Amino acid sequence: MSYDLVVKGGTVVSASDTFVADIGVADGRVAAVGRIEEPGRKTVDARGKVVLPGGIDAHTHFDMPFMGATTIDDFTTGTTGAVFGGTTSIIDFAIQSKGRTFRHALDDWHKRAAGRCAADYGFHMIATDFTADRELEMSKMIDEGVSSFKLFMAYPGSLMSDDGAIFRALQRTKDNGGMVCMHAENGSVISVLVKQALAAGHVSPEWHALTRPMTAEAEATRRAIALAELAAAPLYIVHLSAGGALEEVRRARARGLPVFAETCPQYLYLSHDDYRRPGFEGAKFVMSPPLRPKGNEEKLWEGLGRNDLQVVSTDHCSFNMKDGGKSPGKVLGKKDFSKIPNGAPGVEYRMLLLWDAVQKGRITENRFVALTATNPAKIFGLYPRKGHLNPGADADIVVLDPNKTHTFSAKNHHVAADYNPYEGKTVKGSIRDVFVRGTAMVEGGKWTGRTTHGKFLRRTPRSFDLAL
Repeated sequence: MSYDLVVKGGTVVSASDTFVADIGVADGRVAAVGRIEEPGRKTVDARGKVVLPGGIDAHTHFDMPFMGATTIDDFTTGTTGAVFGGTTSIIDFAIQSKGRTFRHALDDWHKRAAGRCAADYGFHMIATDFTADRELEMSKMIDEGVSSFKLFMAYPGSLMSDDGAIFRALQRTKDNGGMVCMHAENGSVISVLVKQALAAGHVSPEWHALTRPMTAEAEATRRAIALAELAAAPLYIVHLSAGGALEEVRRARARGLPVFAETCPQYLYLSHDDYRRPGFEGAKFVMSPPLRPKGNEEKLWEGLGRNDLQVVSTDHCSFNMKDGGKSPGKVLGKKDFSKIPNGAPGVEYRMLLLWDAVQKGRITENRFVALTATNPAKIFGLYPRKGHLNPGADADIVVLDPNKTHTFSAKNHHVAADYNPYEGKTVKGSIRDVFVRGTAMVEGGKWTGRTTHGKFLRRTPRSFDLAL
């Protein structure tokens, strides 16, 4: 057989196995795994290196208007950073404006992304007013390859849905094969706490966290699970940060409920202490849910290891610290923490941060692949096309040097954000080569691809094993 690409002699890691093998690629897909004698048009020596399926980041926000600003990363800079970091597919969020249709939102986000992505990309749909018409429109979105819908229990007055709307959305997905993704924080309580803090003269970034307590996340998570159980529908909790919320997920799964959850690297590696940095520096870490006190991250690591958490995504949502440029950023909240645009960059850092956890024995290499690629592919209708390196899958291949170190810095990342939340942190492991559908995008750590290479991913309705 003739191969377009052969990756020779690497240690191939899947969600279940680790073995030394060659990978042959033809027409953008994995054609063979094993010992390959035939030369490829292009051959990559991966001896002594780790060969991984390209990462899937199931939670990004590129070119998104929010809180009076627009994220500094558009689809070009965001997906370029993703590919440099070993992530070859992303799922972003189209946002339905109040009073408008899902169709309008999807068309808008297609215009933002089409021809501007280095990685392959899909969309979730954010529902901001879940009327009867929107409920009926869900099936049309699934036909368009958008099979997941995000609702908010936070941000009253803009994004927040009431329990009735959430329940109706869950009921609908029971039958149409969709998945509800939930931002679980008690927005009504948080709103009261924010008003009280501002009235008392508290304006610094730390108060963002102090007015969004872990109990507000745990309560909302418990309520979301109860609504999903009433509707007999699956549920996916996004960016879970608090140990109490994790315990609610664990209990639900122990009862056999199809409840799934992701956490993000920021909740594993950063903490509430970062809000206490001098001056306005704490604004870099204003995100929702906020960073939690030190010690909480240990509960999340345990949850990752025992499968209470199934996915690590990033919630990449970047706003500059410095004023100027195409959009105002964090400075909007200089005198009022509640006006600091929520979010931070992350899509470029996830894979190496998690691989460092492998090196330190926190998770296994196979668990790494499950969390970063295989599980998100299965949950969000991309499997078996994505998430693994078996024959027939897209040849999204990452070659990682496990012995080379990488230091995170705004000086060497490729996203547009003017800061790096992990500035100065050194990890063991470095991305050497990245292929998206068999096309070389990064070789030897250098860009060789095209920022127009990415294709839209039409995702299927859920069909995964509920035991995931």
